[in-house]
Amino acid sequence: MTAPDDTPDDIDRLRAALAAEQLARREAEARAAGAEALVLQLKLLIAKLKHDKFGASSERGRKLIDQLELQLDELVTAASEAATAAENPAPKNAPGDRPTPPVRKPVRAPLPAHLPRERVVVPAPSACPCCGGKLSKLGEDITETLEVIPRQWKVVQTVRERFSCRGCETITQPPAPFHPIARGRAGPNLLAMIVEAKFGQHLPLNRQSDNFAREGIELGVSTIADWVGACTAMLAPLVLLVDAHALAAARLHGDDTTVPLLARDKAVIARVWTYVRDDRPFGGPAPPAAMFRYSRDRAGEHPRRHLAGYAGILQADAYAGYNELYAPGRKPGPILEAACWAHGRRKLFKLAEVARAPLAAEAVRRIDLIFDAERAINGLPAEQRLAVRQQDIAPLVAALGAWMRETRAKLSRHNDLARAMNYMLTRWEAFTRFLSDGRICLTNNAAERALRGIALGRKSWLFAGSDRGGERAAAMYSLIITAKLNDVDPRAWLADVLARIANHPASRLHELLPWNWKNAKAQQAAAA
Repeated sequence: MTAPDDTPDDIDRLRAALAAEQLARREAEARAAGAEALVLQLKLLIAKLKHDKFGASSERGRKLIDQLELQLDELVTAASEAATAAENPAPKNAPGDRPTPPVRKPVRAPLPAHLPRERVVVPAPSACPCCGGKLSKLGEDITETLEVIPRQWKVVQTVRERFSCRGCETITQPPAPFHPIARGRAGPNLLAMIVEAKFGQHLPLNRQSDNFAREGIELGVSTIADWVGACTAMLAPLVLLVDAHALAAARLHGDDTTVPLLARDKAVIARVWTYVRDDRPFGGPAPPAAMFRYSRDRAGEHPRRHLAGYAGILQADAYAGYNELYAPGRKPGPILEAACWAHGRRKLFKLAEVARAPLAAEAVRRIDLIFDAERAINGLPAEQRLAVRQQDIAPLVAALGAWMRETRAKLSRHNDLARAMNYMLTRWEAFTRFLSDGRICLTNNAAERALRGIALGRKSWLFAGSDRGGERAAAMYSLIITAKLNDVDPRAWLADVLARIANHPASRLHELLPWNWKNAKAQQAAAA
């Protein structure tokens, strides 16, 4: 027991400890509030960058998003680590130590309802722990945790029994079923997983082989590569159907991106082109599709060859290689050029953001008014879009054009702002074509989104191994990106198609296209 003469000292010590604890709590709460505010700020900034239809979608912009997401991951991980450490039992703090403050946790969303539930009941006591009396159940508390079942491998044995007739001694045996790969030992789900991981998730085959080996399955890179080649050959008829569907569109989005190609002495900068059909912005009933092509360079002959039989509207950037497509005497007919307002705005936005140019900021403000008005008619039929454009948007475009011409006349031709304005003014007919056709979009973002995965995948596979590999990748991108455009899981679709295509009639191959496959699955589910 403490002596009476020591009591004042103990009280002073306790007061000092209490004051230190209160100060530490206030500081910790301030730090937690600051971290929480930073998390919210980063999430908001990432969301804006991802959904900003009018900002830069270049490599630089995507790298910025990657860096912000990495910073957000590190911040949330650090906060979770600190919270876990605070919850664990720890030695009591000395009077002068600062206690760890409680961390506020965000409200958790419920786990997906479609997942199966496994009920684990904690054993309850058979009698009251206080008096030993009989217990009656009042209710229960349920805590849900998300768990995953590790990937399971199995060997499917297909047994074909042989029978002999006792009368004529004829031997009867069912025919061998079709396999995705003749004399191959890979099932359709395994093949779909490998193909989708390589072209959909950009996971090279050597990394997949290493992952399989860690799970006890030895599959060499050469074996997996042989399977991928066989799958590409089997799926080639579907690629042709997707290409034909895309080229049947009245309007296409076109764009390209770089793909390093492994050469003898150094890497060559090759190209992957895409032409996207997406009629959803003007309420078109046709399903979306993406056609990909590969070339060793960016010569204008490639888009001319890709679109040799096409005559419609091409929405693309100002690449000079498209110019011959727009020629009046072109056969089977000239392609109408529709310029991308996002490209035109991007040049002005950079000047407004970096150089702080007031005139560039004013141009961006005027263009944003056009985007705001256009956003309200997204998804409406082409006739309604055209009526709104002629009534509400055409005056904004006319005012912008007059202001840009007046401003441009006061600037030197070597001025960066003048060059940015010239990009639009010299192509003003292509930029304003959307005012006379409700099917034309304001931007070429559909093609840029289709190429985004390739730009991200370059970080994983670094380069294409050969021209044939680039062509193979373009074919598989056509299938996988088309499946994603139609909200179809590429892996599930590929697995079903690979299991059926060898025995599927050629006249009914269209049934295996992603949109038809999706509708058939929905009808089967409704019937069940």
